[in-house]
Amino acid sequence: MEKSAFRCVECNKNALELHRDYSNGILKITICDSCQKPVDKYIEYDPVIILIDAILCKTQAFRHILFNTSLNIHWKLCVFCLLCEAYLRWSVLQQGSEQSSDPADIIRYTKEWDFYGMFGLAALELMAFCGGVFCFLWLSVGLLGARPQPLDPQQLLRALLLSCYGKVLVIPAVIWEHDYSPLCLGLIKLFVLTSNSQAIRVVLNSSRRLSVMAVIAGLLSETCMELVFQKLPHFLPNMLIFW
Repeated sequence: MEKSAFRCVECNKNALELHRDYSNGILKITICDSCQKPVDKYIEYDPVIILIDAILCKTQAFRHILFNTSLNIHWKLCVFCLLCEAYLRWSVLQQGSEQSSDPADIIRYTKEWDFYGMFGLAALELMAFCGGVFCFLWLSVGLLGARPQPLDPQQLLRALLLSCYGKVLVIPAVIWEHDYSPLCLGLIKLFVLTSNSQAIRVVLNSSRRLSVMAVIAGLLSETCMELVFQKLPHFLPNMLIFW
């Protein structure tokens, strides 16, 4: 990581280094010139503590992860989260279908393709969500001049994908199914959206209002994509009859 990419986790000011390495393996944490606090206190913390603070949506933890680390697992995490989302949709779809005991039955292979279809749908909805967020921020930050921080599309996309880590919680909610599963899934969705909002706020150094509005715009775009695919099976036969 380039030195110019370092940020103070307390005041978000640029920093040249996180620590200074003296002789005999002695390390000294760099003090921020602006706020007179350690630039990044998390370099001494255990990863579990950092994860807990990230789950609590602490701004300092998000700045440490997004600016002061070389964590490049966002694409792998994205694929895993999409698999979790696809499994959730697929399991709901199978609840109302008939079970077949014949292993050679074509229905078994149809169900497998249903999972791939759910994965594709989840990927398209994620693209719609990110597209809605980017369009809103481009309009508000770029055209309207509300520029809290220069918009870096690559950094913002990385932040959005990393902040979707809460989607992995749908797997325990589906495996240990109980009467409160819909409530759990709703809370998981709220947690993911909260993490997305905090990630946008940290990357742009913006107000909470702007980040929440960006997430709402992305959610509306995602919902529109979901409604389109729900109506598509009923719309295509009518189009074929028309032609």
